[in-house]
Amino acid sequence: MARIIKNRQIIEDHWQTTADDVELPTGSVLISWARWNRERAALLARDEPLGVQLPNTTNIADLTADLPHWQVVALEFPKFADGRAYSQARLLRERYGYQGEIRAVGDVLRDQLAFMARSGFDAFAVRADRSLEDALAAFSEFSESYQPAADQPLPLYRRGR
Repeated sequence: MARIIKNRQIIEDHWQTTADDVELPTGSVLISWARWNRERAALLARDEPLGVQLPNTTNIADLTADLPHWQVVALEFPKFADGRAYSQARLLRERYGYQGEIRAVGDVLRDQLAFMARSGFDAFAVRADRSLEDALAAFSEFSESYQPAADQPLPLYRRGR
């Protein structure tokens, strides 16, 4: 079983990511946006935990009606320099009130984790060639943040520090 960082802890990941052309296993599955659009009715009838993986080109406003059906929304980082998923996470949390897990997948590196968490991510599938233990240390590198964000809606001067 793979491991991820979730809520600033390393855990075993019980979510199964599946290809679009295979039969879904029992249990919690993470499917593609394309499969969700193609098999929506059958997926809703499964009565098992469901998550969706979205390309960073997806318009979040187009999927808000479906958010209550997903326990996990995985946002793709195709390369570390492409930050569109930061905006997607922030929209999910702040504009659309999504309370489920928002997971960063793809080219996810240690140096980005604190900024991803500020944007609304709470789970991170760090790139396979990187150490989860080392990545976890990224959360302790900054003791305070000045600006408001998804993880702290008040700026530092409003927090009385």
